[in-house]
Amino acid sequence: MRRVVITLAAAATSAIGPSAAGAIDAPARPTIVRLTAAAACVEPARLTRSGAERIDTDLRLWRIPADAAPGLLQGLRARGAVAAAQRETTYAVEQAEVTADPLLIDEWWRAQIGIDGLTPPGPGIPITIVDSGVDFAHPEFVGRPNTIALNSQEPVGVGGEHGTSVASVIGAPVNGVGVVGVYPQAVLRSWDAALGSGTRLDSGQIAAGILAAARAGRGVINLSVGGSRDLAVELAVEQAVALGSLVVAASGNGGEEGNALAYPAALAHVTTVAATNASGTVASFSSRSPYVDLAAPGVNILVASALGGNWQPEDGTSFSAPIVAGAAAWIWTARPELTARQVAEILRRSARDIGPPGRDPATGFGMLDVAAALALPAPVKDPFEPNDDVDEVDPARGMYLSKEPPLTSATKRRSRIAGRVDAWEDPRDVFRVWLPARRRVVVAMQANGNADLSLYSSSASTVAGRFASTGRLSVANTRGTTERLVYDNAGRGRWAYLAVTLPATTTSATYRLTVTNAALGRPRA
Repeated sequence: MRRVVITLAAAATSAIGPSAAGAIDAPARPTIVRLTAAAACVEPARLTRSGAERIDTDLRLWRIPADAAPGLLQGLRARGAVAAAQRETTYAVEQAEVTADPLLIDEWWRAQIGIDGLTPPGPGIPITIVDSGVDFAHPEFVGRPNTIALNSQEPVGVGGEHGTSVASVIGAPVNGVGVVGVYPQAVLRSWDAALGSGTRLDSGQIAAGILAAARAGRGVINLSVGGSRDLAVELAVEQAVALGSLVVAASGNGGEEGNALAYPAALAHVTTVAATNASGTVASFSSRSPYVDLAAPGVNILVASALGGNWQPEDGTSFSAPIVAGAAAWIWTARPELTARQVAEILRRSARDIGPPGRDPATGFGMLDVAAALALPAPVKDPFEPNDDVDEVDPARGMYLSKEPPLTSATKRRSRIAGRVDAWEDPRDVFRVWLPARRRVVVAMQANGNADLSLYSSSASTVAGRFASTGRLSVANTRGTTERLVYDNAGRGRWAYLAVTLPATTTSATYRLTVTNAALGRPRA
């Protein structure tokens, strides 16, 4: 066995949020900066003159060249213009090794995921591959309809190897040559995030690809890449979730090297995929973590090769993720009434258990099962995402990406909603609510698992971690699957935050909430 052709630089250590800004003194790599809302109107001209590159206008993200970063950052901080900053991260493709004897390998994995005998739909929900680009001149893709380049793709012989392989797993057509993908008639879109020699995938380029895909309309976004936690990529994923897309990521290939968390796989709201072998057990290289949602084949996967213009078998979670991405788009095309979050939940609930009973860190909920997913009843919708904390539901906090309205307001006194929380994928749900002057607010919750209900003042900065009690106005007077919270607002009308969280003993719950206003002393559910 030989090592893969593409070798990418190790990812830089990074942190998220304003606290990371002070740690960047003399970066050897470009720096990603998120401007404050006020600075976004006055700083762009200065940044552009200094050679900085705008990554995204809405998210206020800029890439500052390494040689200009120390001076520019010092000035930006002095003017209070920095919301967050970090070194740009380099991501690696989640590809393991090329397997010998490619002519002996066929597409054994199709039976394992339950698509033998099924007829995939025609073009529908698009799949965007944010990777190293696709070689559209490869025999597998010549003349293929619905194959779209979202930006310039790396030239043949330089880049495109990994992206071409991933694309073939998803949507190689029935054309008499090569292989057949999971969803042969899928609408395939490619964003080339590789730079230079085609062996560097920087986080700013990956974020730009995620955003381009998300803003083109709802779809599935495949990320067969991995690295450390990154500001630009995390913001882009949250924006994609808010705009209704489903993000699928490879869990990583660190199963034999300590299982260090890989991002974006370890982000909330990302469907994370592990790799299995022909025997249906998890591959030794596949990274284990609580963030793994399900598994799909990832050993001896026959793929198209841009470098050789032919086909070869590959190992890696890089090829498990696109199998799930293709299946997700197939299911979503067949069931267009679903939301992205419902599709993700269907993939998890319909998975075939292959490890220890129940959810486990190696395979999540189990093996992808397309036939079961197509037949599974739709789960409860989970609106307002991302709404994991107060900064994501308050328009004044800068992370209000979903733009969903408050649950109640001065004119809307009663509301009902259903949702879902998961310890790893969606740790809490926070809603903005109005507390009418001199009125009683009553919140009733029914859940299929233990969940907690709390009310926080508008001054609260978070409902998570060790500061979760700061600004708390009330908690439910009962605990368990049925909870009821009552709060008397004796003063003027004001905003507050209603939070649904999970105790340490519960990993997930689906719930229904009713919020009602009543006269003081006259509670009603």
